[in-house]
Amino acid sequence: MRDWGEIFSLFGEVVLSRADLLAAGVKPRELTRAVKCGELVRLRRDHYCLPGLERPAQAAVRVGGKLGCVSALKDYGVFAYDARQTHVQVDPFASRLRSPEPEWARLTDVNRGGIELHWLPEFAEHESEAHRVSVMDALFESLHCQHPWHALASIDNALHQGLITRDDLDEVFWHAPRRLQGLQQLVDERAESGQETVLRMIVRQTGLPYELQVSFPETGRVDMLVAGCLVLEADSRAFHDGWEAHVRDRGRDLAFAAMGLASLRPAYQHTMHRPALVKSAIEGLVSSQLRFSRR
Repeated sequence: MRDWGEIFSLFGEVVLSRADLLAAGVKPRELTRAVKCGELVRLRRDHYCLPGLERPAQAAVRVGGKLGCVSALKDYGVFAYDARQTHVQVDPFASRLRSPEPEWARLTDVNRGGIELHWLPEFAEHESEAHRVSVMDALFESLHCQHPWHALASIDNALHQGLITRDDLDEVFWHAPRRLQGLQQLVDERAESGQETVLRMIVRQTGLPYELQVSFPETGRVDMLVAGCLVLEADSRAFHDGWEAHVRDRGRDLAFAAMGLASLRPAYQHTMHRPALVKSAIEGLVSSQLRFSRR
């Protein structure tokens, strides 16, 4: 019995062509039997994967393209604000696109199943894979799809994780529309989450001075210090869930208060969905702090 996982690992891909499998010594009748037994999945003509491949990637290959934009970013583990739909990159001259479901039907608006198509050539194809575009191409595509703040958050996160370099970033923005090229000056890989990037953009809107990743001897590092008087931290469930985490955070707030600093921890939902409220809260706290300090 074939160890299909070992064959796929030899190629370093999660989708292999029929030619790849035959080159690895697989006989045509073995392919037929493996598909019938559920050991392999035939995605489209001459394209195969293991059954464990996630559905968005399977759908992208079935259609005739690759995971792109926010779907590819999510697959790489990069922040993507809204990846509920499957975004698929297809060659601008692609034809004979198919339904994402295994029905072998021609793709139409009716059977698209929420697929968002991107008719774009890949500029970093040498770094892509059979089932997804490169991180650089995904970031470039997301500049067209996401709100500029969210696209910037994806770029910050990819840099923070070391998935791209500053030189890669130059190439991404070289291909980007002129109206978006100014975003490159706002990139900051010190942001540890997409929420931190959006929070930074909210603070920029206030016009208040701020410092990133400021360390205090008593409490350690904070995400941001605004106007020298407000500690601002991104409060996400991933890192602040559970009673012990809440006790720790409240202890830090008490320490900031003892130093004469106000502190604010907007939840992810507030930062991402109600930025105007967060902006007003920041401005109100800073204003009250500054008035008190002048007395």
